[in-house]
Amino acid sequence: MNLIIDNNLSKAIYMQIVEGIISSIKSGVLRPGSTLPSTRQLACELKINRNTVVKAFDILSAEGWITSSERQGTVVPQILPITAHTPKDRPLNTDNEEIFRSELIFFDDGLPDLTCSPIKELARAYRRIFSQKAKRQIMNLSNKLGDLHFREAVSKMLNQNRQMKTSSNQICITRGSQMALFLTAHCLLKNDDVVLVENPGFKPAWETFKHAGAKIIPIKVESDGISIDDIEKVIKYTSVKAIYLTPHHQYPTTVTLSLSKRLRIINLSNQYGFTIIEDDYDNEFHFDNRPIMPISAHDEIQNFVYIGTFSKLIAPAIRIGYIYSSPNFVEQVGTLRKMIDIQGDNFMEQALLDLINSGEVRKHHKRMLAFYREKRDYFTSLLCNYLQGKVSFEVPKGGLAFWLIPINQKDLYKIKEQANNSLLNFYTPDRFSFAEPICGLRLGYASLSETNLEKGIEILGRCL
Repeated sequence: MNLIIDNNLSKAIYMQIVEGIISSIKSGVLRPGSTLPSTRQLACELKINRNTVVKAFDILSAEGWITSSERQGTVVPQILPITAHTPKDRPLNTDNEEIFRSELIFFDDGLPDLTCSPIKELARAYRRIFSQKAKRQIMNLSNKLGDLHFREAVSKMLNQNRQMKTSSNQICITRGSQMALFLTAHCLLKNDDVVLVENPGFKPAWETFKHAGAKIIPIKVESDGISIDDIEKVIKYTSVKAIYLTPHHQYPTTVTLSLSKRLRIINLSNQYGFTIIEDDYDNEFHFDNRPIMPISAHDEIQNFVYIGTFSKLIAPAIRIGYIYSSPNFVEQVGTLRKMIDIQGDNFMEQALLDLINSGEVRKHHKRMLAFYREKRDYFTSLLCNYLQGKVSFEVPKGGLAFWLIPINQKDLYKIKEQANNSLLNFYTPDRFSFAEPICGLRLGYASLSETNLEKGIEILGRCL
């Protein structure tokens, strides 16, 4: 509970205990069913008179925050008192990414550092857009594929930075990569189509494919990316419609798909006619001197859909993504997008276009690339210091997260419960696994301060 008693406060000690325990219950540190220490044990730990603890427990019991019985001892009840100061019960051990207490350290799965987002520059761009004489035209309904000038800028960016050969009629702007996946799935797939996916992998994409009626077949991920031998075994006996890949920094393992495997997948795609859906969710952050060319940039590829986003570079709340594919497929995607999102986000597209044209996006990218490379190296030193002999890992060549594998078989769900008691939270393997949970942890390092990174890894080391 991390109760701290301050004898210098004017507030009575028993009230400090009451408020501390209520705070632990509200934040989810003490969950319904949790057993509290006895009054004698707690008094010894806090080095205070036992009668003071008894008085605090009497108040908590009277208000309904705890219950006592001879068999169970003192526990937090399943039904908590509802007061104006009590939020709805929200257990700490969930995957909704809400931080229930300011002291909680949460290892997300690779979100950017929001303190570095170019918010001021984006706000200035917004103001410029609203002050333009042509703002009335901007407020009209846009093209079903998105603003033409913005699509031209995205096309130019892909051609210059990712060695692609795109044109504006091959680009459709979406509200983030998840919408791009939804549009792709519902334009490409029909009932009982088979889609191959990486395992472990990105579950929201799997759910999207299932929603479109497809059947999912998981393929294991090796040290250099998805297993091509397993793909070949499946396609010899099964008609495959598509394969979904995160080849740049595989989610969640961070491994990069090797060039030889990329070429083999392209050859198999051309031979059997299945579509390669390439989700390049964090292409911007590759720390090696030599950038990796996307699969969709290869001249030999015939059937592909390339999905990208600005959310990692700018901020997660900036819901601007895009699809690059053949003109015919992009036209289908645009028609479907118009049914569910006729307007799009004209002002955000124009604001981002302003930042692209002014060079601000390029400058921000350069700054963040150096910033995250340094942070990755610092995080590597923490892992070596606190988790030596407890986990194995490869230093990722890019991306904003690490993949850790416990050296000895561990129950990561129990480890998480222990970590929660020390106000540390992270995702468990069921978030990434197809059936049987794969033993591994994906820890995002970019969004946390260096202080919290060290504190979090030190806690994890103790729990492991």
